[in-house]
Amino acid sequence: MKNVGLIGLGAMGLGMAQSLRRAGYHVHVYDVRVDATRTFADEGGVACGSPADVGSRCEVVISAVVNAAQTEQVLFGAGGAAAAMPRGSVFVMCSTVDPNWSMAMEQRLAAMDLLYLDAPMSGGAARAASGQMTMMTSGRPEAYARAGELLDAMAAKVYRLGDRAGNGSKVKIINQLLAGVHIAAAAEAMALGLREGVAPEALFDVITHSAGNSWMFENRMPHVLKGDYTPLSAVDIFVKDLGLVLDTARATKFPLPLASTAHQMFMQASSAGYGREDDAAVIKIFPGIDLPG
Repeated sequence: MKNVGLIGLGAMGLGMAQSLRRAGYHVHVYDVRVDATRTFADEGGVACGSPADVGSRCEVVISAVVNAAQTEQVLFGAGGAAAAMPRGSVFVMCSTVDPNWSMAMEQRLAAMDLLYLDAPMSGGAARAASGQMTMMTSGRPEAYARAGELLDAMAAKVYRLGDRAGNGSKVKIINQLLAGVHIAAAAEAMALGLREGVAPEALFDVITHSAGNSWMFENRMPHVLKGDYTPLSAVDIFVKDLGLVLDTARATKFPLPLASTAHQMFMQASSAGYGREDDAAVIKIFPGIDLPG
């Protein structure tokens, strides 16, 4: 199988498609932005006019859209992929979603004789482009048999977390709990430094060589130092993802005090008009500081 489909050429999806092409696959792509699809086709991919067009040409279709609603549109909306996919082919779902939704989707596609992999991803655009991202997956052995090599072509780490959908999405939202809390904490620390008159570049240098460092501090605070909030991952992504975290915990009455606070911080930033800015813009909720740039 050398034909593979990928829907959603955003920050992560484009890198995934490039990794697949480097691995020798004929990559058929669709994105609502026609220019993104054409650009990828000019570089050696195959442009498709709809998700159904992708589905009819490929035995594995990978979806790298934003959320569950967009995934349902890809599958079952006008020109959706599900009805066009050959029986026994595989749909690989890479979005961050409610684990219960993912489990239900596996059953819904099974009724159409389609296989499903719950396969959310992490690592950012640079790691997606280099094939070094992480995938947290779960699904039936038959789905892995058809799509496992594709996962390995896109990711340095492919974790197989169970033989049914759900565990992949559970682990992903736990990862997002930590990611969101770490970004919020990094912004709070940098904001305090600015309020106290510490040179932000010096603070960044010290923290990144000290025990208080985190991957998110080291990755996101340069955006603050440059005053560049071009979205690589937006504030509203963490409004959504931390909301999923809290919904999952609420179902079993499990307390998440840090995640709750971080969620409120991102909500505040979004309400202030920063929802489409980079998630480092959560620092803008702090009063009385002069931000770089």
